Amino acid sequence: MSPDSIPTELTAVALAVAAAVLLAAIWDTPHGPRRHAVRAVAGLLCLATTAAVGLAWANRQSATYTRWADLLGSPDAAATGTTAIPTGADGHHGGRVLTVTVPGTASGLNLPMYVYLPAAYDTHPKQRFPVIEALHGYPGSPAGWLQLLDAPGHLDREIAAGRMAPTVVLFPYQTPNTMLDTECVNLTHGPQTETFLTADVPAWATTHLRLRTDRNAWGLTGLSAGGYCATNLLLRHPDRYAAAASLSGYADPGLTIGDGTEHTLNNDIWRLQHLPRPAVALYLSCGRADHHAMHDTRALSRLARPPIALTTSYVDGGGHNPSTWRAVEAPAFDWLSTWLGRPVNTP
Repeated sequence: MSPDSIPTELTAVALAVAAAVLLAAIWDTPHGPRRHAVRAVAGLLCLATTAAVGLAWANRQSATYTRWADLLGSPDAAATGTTAIPTGADGHHGGRVLTVTVPGTASGLNLPMYVYLPAAYDTHPKQRFPVIEALHGYPGSPAGWLQLLDAPGHLDREIAAGRMAPTVVLFPYQTPNTMLDTECVNLTHGPQTETFLTADVPAWATTHLRLRTDRNAWGLTGLSAGGYCATNLLLRHPDRYAAAASLSGYADPGLTIGDGTEHTLNNDIWRLQHLPRPAVALYLSCGRADHHAMHDTRALSRLARPPIALTTSYVDGGGHNPSTWRAVEAPAFDWLSTWLGRPVNTP
């Protein structure tokens, strides 16, 4: 029973109802000086269980915490293994997911990562595949991509329909502590997340998987904070990535990095205003009702001039929520695939 499951929410509702019944039952029972203390404890219990219902509902809608390990503040050490993914649309054979641990040779971080392998990875053993790094929001974990957004199902369907080339997708963690927001940057005196994502993750993946190693085959995507991550890492590492798709992202990290670069080198608006624009492809998408993301998306769109190849997509009425991300998830993967190309045969 995960934190974002229906059984968890129903359990919270049952506890809230039980607390209310208990309060009604004991309201007139105690006598003497203990009466007020017992009523106060029972009332606090009602408030706590009611709050738990609200939090459980909100968590199920947003998939902020999809595992108890996330809620407790640190990702589990993932053991290497494989898990089958449901078959794709129309009965087509689907891909599978690996759960691995990426050693932080350069960053010092050792973090779990999920790896989606398309069906063609097993049926075409002489091919090397394009790659997408998919980054999660904060608070949250990569399990949100797999559970709430059903990314493996979307990938299976888009590949089976021919709208997307068979592609390996990496779902890394972005912090050793799920209660610590890094925005995928190297924090001064903190986690070196940018190094982990742009050096350690590619190093592990190209060593252990059959991947294309050319820069034109590597892309990024992300939602919310992960959308900022995707755009920022693309602009900072155009030698590593060719394209990025941001879903409800924004233009700055919104935190103190420690060296002031949240106002300069890690602020995408400043970067596009003051530094040469790299030859990359950028997809910016958000809901029109998501005012923060909409403001920053429009600002970035005005500045993302050639040689940046810009595509924008807006969801009418969409807010900063999973419904918006589900609406643009498949088109974003398809768009990335058009830039990253197809698998190539190896000798």
